[in-house]
Formats: sequence, C-alpha cells, structure tokens
Amino acid sequence: MFCFLQSKNNTTNTTAKDYIYAITPLITNALIDRDPVHRQTAASATKHIVLGVQGQGCEDACLHLLNHVWPNIFEQSPHVIKAVLGAIEACRVTLGPHVVLQYVLQGLFHPARRVRDIYWRVYNNLYVYGCDKLIPAYPILPHDGTQQSSYRREELDMFL
Repeated sequence: MFCFLQSKNNTTNTTAKDYIYAITPLITNALIDRDPVHRQTAASATKHIVLGVQGQGCEDACLHLLNHVWPNIFEQSPHVIKAVLGAIEACRVTLGPHVVLQYVLQGLFHPARRVRDIYWRVYNNLYVYGCDKLIPAYPILPHDGTQQSSYRREELDMFL
C-alpha cells in the first residue's frame, strides 16, 4: 500500500513540473485581472501548483508567480485575502522563508497602518513556521561607533 501511494505521489509531482511552464502565463493573466474571483482562483491555483513542484527545480516559475501574487496582498475581500496568503505560504515552503522575507521587509515599518498590518501578518507567519531559516536572512546592521548599539553576528558569519 505504501509503495502505491509513494509512486502515485511522484507522478503527481512530475505532472506538476511538466505543466507549470505552460500554465504560468494563464495564471499570471488571471492574477492581474480586474475581477476578484479570477484573482482568487488564480491565487488558489498558484498555491497548489507551487506546492506540487517543491524540490523539482522550478523555482524561477514559482518566483514569477510570487511576483504577481504579491500585489494582491492589499485585497479587500476576505476570500481573496485567504487565497493570496495561502499562495504566499506555499511560496514560503517552496522558495524558502528568506525569499519571502525580502518582500516583507519593505513594508514592516510603512507609515500606513493598513500596510503594516498585512505585512506584519505575513512576517508573523514566516517567524512561526520558519524562524530558524530566517536568521541568516536578516540584514546586517552597521556598527555606528557607540558601545550600546553594537550589532554583530561574527559567530554566525563563521558558520555561513
């Protein structure tokens, strides 16, 4: 029974790998559509296709899809927000938390509260599900000369 499930799972992953480059333009077009239902469906499809190609070497297509999913993060509809956050979480699994962190860092301290809220929501999910993988991705803050603000990571740099 286990061998059957394992072989079935492998064919599913290779099928997703075979079709991701063919359907990426279709999903991209739906993600920039004016209709929120199209964006919701495309975000859900992005979630499933990105999870299907995890570890298959299709990171370029997944990053392309993340670039088109990300502007939908400010959507008003709760269903679209749920689908977009699911797609971002799938990209976190496939591409790694450090890639999504580079998108999140730009809005954590934005002047608008609405922008900060959604960015902190994504960051909190990153922190909960991948905090150990985020440590090398945090930006290195330069030393400004005072004793109190000595931000160093020399031991971590030795291991990297």
